[in-house]
Amino acid sequence: MWFKNLVLYRFTEAFTLTAEQLEEALGARRFAPCGSMELAAAGWHPPLRRDDLPLVHAANGYLMISLLKEEKILPASVVNEALEERAEEIEARRGTPVGRKERRDLRDEVFNSLLPRAFSHTRRTYAYVDPRGGWLVVDSASAKKAEELVSLLRQTLGSLPVAPLATQSRPPAVMTAWLLEQDPPPDVVIEDECELRSPDEEGAIVRCRRQDLSAPEIRNHIDAGKEVVRLAVSWNDRLNCTLDDVLGVKKLRFLDVIQEQAAEIDTADEIERFDADFAIMTLELSQFLARLVELFGGEAVQRSVMADNNKS
Repeated sequence: MWFKNLVLYRFTEAFTLTAEQLEEALGARRFAPCGSMELAAAGWHPPLRRDDLPLVHAANGYLMISLLKEEKILPASVVNEALEERAEEIEARRGTPVGRKERRDLRDEVFNSLLPRAFSHTRRTYAYVDPRGGWLVVDSASAKKAEELVSLLRQTLGSLPVAPLATQSRPPAVMTAWLLEQDPPPDVVIEDECELRSPDEEGAIVRCRRQDLSAPEIRNHIDAGKEVVRLAVSWNDRLNCTLDDVLGVKKLRFLDVIQEQAAEIDTADEIERFDADFAIMTLELSQFLARLVELFGGEAVQRSVMADNNKS
């Protein structure tokens, strides 16, 4: 259940739906498997992966949802092989070659004949809404896959006033200063992994792992004009992660103090375990995300609507 990567969105207007209202809305786009002639299908599915459970898992005011997507696997090599066999049969039967247009039509026929027998795989993407804090948090290492969830949620609800997190200070500039000065904020510890990149379009890239980032060669790269676009950090002895140039959070790991807190809670079944872990995770992330915004100079746009909402 613990999120491993975060793509962060901010609500530009207050999120006012209750868990029950969100449940009802998601039900209209509940996941249904691919039909025999469909390449893909996507919809909402219970976060606990059981069809008899709610589509929205609510705890302490946070609302978790899950997008399930099924895609058929039909490799081009399989289609091409079947196409060649079919074309050879036609040419042998009538004694004339298959033309370009006929081959295109034949390819469509072959594809449609193979599609019902194609294997499929499913992919699940989790997210949660924090109405008080004004966050939509998607567990994805890919911004494209996160946007798939956001797009379907927008279609499902009719509107979704969110925007990617933007801060006053450029993340590469802030992280470069931390590394150059070796003086990050007191609750941030620089770990042993980073990526530096020249700002020009085809600039050089340097990736460092298990490297002392205070070493002179790192400073030399920065002096040559490179900026930090990925940096592994620990925060407040509670979690560590890698921050990127748009404040995507990768390789998120909750440290021992959090894991021990979760382990101390006795639970009777998987639902209670999920609920306890979700409550602990969202509480930690609410504090971390608020601090993340501060570390990068505050938000680029003042969000008075959410500030008013938080007061209430």
